[in-house]
Amino acid sequence: MQAINMPVKKRLLDLLDELIAHDGFGSIKVDIRLLKRGQKEVIIDCGKQYRFVVDFDAAIEK
Repeated sequence: MQAINMPVKKRLLDLLDELIAHDGFGSIKVDIRLLKRGQKEVIIDCGKQYRFVVDFDAAIEK
C-alpha cells in the first residue's frame, strides 16, 4: 500500500516545500473521491491541479 501512495506523498511534500520557500501567500487543498473498482482519486490543488488515482482495499481501511 505504501508504494502506491508514494507519488502522492512526494508531490504533496514538494509543494509544501515550495510554499514555505515562496515569498507570499499560498495554500494547498486536497480532495479525495471514491471511484469504482477499489480506487480513489486524489486531487491536490495548489494553483495547478495534480490528479492521482490510487488503489485501495476497503478491508485494510477499516
